[in-house]
Amino acid sequence: MGFFDKIKAGLTRTKENISNIGHSFDQLFAGELDDDFYDELEESLILADTGMDTTLELVEELRGRVREEHIKTVEEARECMCRVITDAMTVGEPTLNLSTKPAVVLFIGVNGVGKTTTIGKIGHQLKNERKKVLLCAADTFRAAAAEQLTIWAERSGVEIIKQHEGADPAAVVFDAASAAKARRADVVLIDTAGRLHNKQNLMNELNKISRVIDRELPDCARETLLVLDATTGQNGLIQAKQFKEAAGITGIVLTKLDGTAKGGIAIAIAKELGVPVKYAGVGEGIDDLKPFDAAEFAQALI
Repeated sequence: MGFFDKIKAGLTRTKENISNIGHSFDQLFAGELDDDFYDELEESLILADTGMDTTLELVEELRGRVREEHIKTVEEARECMCRVITDAMTVGEPTLNLSTKPAVVLFIGVNGVGKTTTIGKIGHQLKNERKKVLLCAADTFRAAAAEQLTIWAERSGVEIIKQHEGADPAAVVFDAASAAKARRADVVLIDTAGRLHNKQNLMNELNKISRVIDRELPDCARETLLVLDATTGQNGLIQAKQFKEAAGITGIVLTKLDGTAKGGIAIAIAKELGVPVKYAGVGEGIDDLKPFDAAEFAQALI
């Protein structure tokens, strides 16, 4: 099953939520292209947790394109709305920058969002692309975090660098950088702690890790991916804004998109933060973390 089919199935709960409370997109795009249509479209997008600001901007953009393109039917408006959403979500570089050997991908996010699982799944995908992958268990605060990542390493057939619980995360990153050079790894995937209580702690910890990477792997391609739980909706957007301000992020991984009635949050995140959604979790299986495709997401939603 491809990304479109997975996303379409995954967004079922979002569509059911809209239908139960207001007008479904199918009902909406079967009516007349009048002022009521735009009002109901706003309501449906807000119910999908697209957010007030983003919803108003999307609907205003649609109104403008309908006038400019002389669109007369709701079916044409539906196709146009897919393009509006796709354009709104087309920000930044959608794929991982793995242009150096090794490249480094740092994963950040609060506990419980599926960060460790995400790392395992991406490691599995990269291994299948014949890349030599090294996992780094730099979340040394959470009990059993390293053990959980070890299970994923074994399951994916990739190597892992870890230390004891409570070790200095930067020291684990140093070990991983040294191992990456010695073993000629293509990619290092670094797990980080999810329970740093404030922005200053987060900054201090990530700056320390960053300095180690700069010193040991100068000029390497680097990504910082924020892992977010889609079921948290607008709270996830608030979280993303805080992490972007504190740590700087190059992309978003949106997990549990198949289990949420708030699928529109993906649009709000990309549009309001200007940061691309790079992966979407659409199931529990090892292959159910998919590279995100904005056009297919828009079609599946609308």
